[in-house]
Amino acid sequence: MQDQVLEFQTSPLSFLDFETSGKVHYNLPPAALVELALARKEGYLTETGALMADTGTFTGRSPKDRYIVLDEKTRDSVWWGDINIAFEPKKFEALQAKMLDFLQDKDLFVRDAFAGADPNHRLNLRVINTLAWHNLFCNNMFLRPSEEELSSFENDFTIICAPEFRADPATDGTKNPNFAILNLSKRMILIGGTAYAGEMKKGIFSVLNYILPHEKQILSMHCSANVGKNGDTAIFFGLSGTGKTTLSADPNRSLIGDDEHGWTSNGVFNFEGGCYAKVIDLSREKEPEIFDAIRFGAIVENTRFKKNSREIDYSNKSVTENTRTAYPINFIPNAIQPSVAGIPKNIFFLTADAFGVIPPISKLNKSQAMYHFISGYTAKVAGTEMGITEPKLTFSACFGAAFLPLHPTAYATLFGEKMEAYETNVWLINTGWTGGPYGTGSRMKLAYTRAMISAALDGELEKVTFVSHPVFGFQVPQSCPEVPSEILNPRATWPNAGNYDKQAQELAYSFIKNFEQFSEFASADILAGAPKV
Repeated sequence: MQDQVLEFQTSPLSFLDFETSGKVHYNLPPAALVELALARKEGYLTETGALMADTGTFTGRSPKDRYIVLDEKTRDSVWWGDINIAFEPKKFEALQAKMLDFLQDKDLFVRDAFAGADPNHRLNLRVINTLAWHNLFCNNMFLRPSEEELSSFENDFTIICAPEFRADPATDGTKNPNFAILNLSKRMILIGGTAYAGEMKKGIFSVLNYILPHEKQILSMHCSANVGKNGDTAIFFGLSGTGKTTLSADPNRSLIGDDEHGWTSNGVFNFEGGCYAKVIDLSREKEPEIFDAIRFGAIVENTRFKKNSREIDYSNKSVTENTRTAYPINFIPNAIQPSVAGIPKNIFFLTADAFGVIPPISKLNKSQAMYHFISGYTAKVAGTEMGITEPKLTFSACFGAAFLPLHPTAYATLFGEKMEAYETNVWLINTGWTGGPYGTGSRMKLAYTRAMISAALDGELEKVTFVSHPVFGFQVPQSCPEVPSEILNPRATWPNAGNYDKQAQELAYSFIKNFEQFSEFASADILAGAPKV
């Protein structure tokens, strides 16, 4: 095979004072990376041309093995605890040296990329991988510089990812052999012992979640976003199972991005250059855009083939339910490039309330929006996870607690300021149950949810009457085009209104109990958004 090493003036590793006796593959195009991944037996080619690869032992992120270096920069700014686990600077230095020593005879894949579609606020990344398919993942998920941009590229943040390198917990300061360590002062992420590619993507998201709000007053958000033909931007927040991907995928609107965005004084920009979508039970009928994006250049993770074929069996859960695909955003026909749009006019918080309490649509004031943003509520039901046999309350601060280096109130305060400054509407959408809780009531019809979101986007709800919810306080519309009026008020859908009142009080108490962990740092304005019990 022809050597695929590209020419460069100086080694892309020289900034580390490090060289390898192996080959350095620098900014290879996708076809070359696929060719090398196959030659190195890192994966298989599917019948669509996508590369199928396995992530090994870890089929998801390992949040308890993610660390942030505690130093003068981070000591008083990071929200330390179970989510952001402190790591000693000297241990980081020693581990980096140990990793580089491990890499001295390895072939390496080096890629320069951007994180952030707004050139005023993007990170210049240099990613160093031991796996060709990981480098392809980074090509797909981060933004791809032009040849002109590469000619003057200077990296300001580095990822070193070596799944084959395992730490020694006894000496290296980690809990386990696998680790992901963020050093915000050295502007570097070290990842070892895990081949789950999402650790790289989410590592940079965590970095931006620190830099943008803390240093630039730009709100970083774990959300999807789209824009209408009239330039009206909409944002969708929601935890797994709430319908975020489904509801933001609108054939009449253009996709800005599906997962990570920033909100500046000029508008919204995508952090990424691709999509990382779940593919369990995927079909063209259910999600045609994602299905058709799985072609040459795309990656599928932890999937399996149908018997005696190279056709992907999307129903196969033998490795994990967290099967995924990574592809460049331009594989989606209605994606806009560059991935930037104006100030959001409407923001939707999506929740799958299994208790049948939250109205199908309601409008939040500033205090309620900040409070519910911090709460990040949904409910998991039987079958979504092993061991769950009845509805389980789930709260995830700012709809992405695992990626927040700062205290959640910092993001919520910035959210409230922007909502107020730009007169942005915030809506709470319940895609869960109505007429009673899970097991008694029924799931909200997708057609009704789509109609309510369309009415909010089109301004139709500005013409209707609203009433205040007696417990949660938000404003509930009393009519909506193409939606039966009787389902808009959940209390009226229950066979026994007294049972609804009791369930509403119990859910409100759960919100208040959960919020106790944040109340010390919450302003009076945020606390005013709490439900009344």
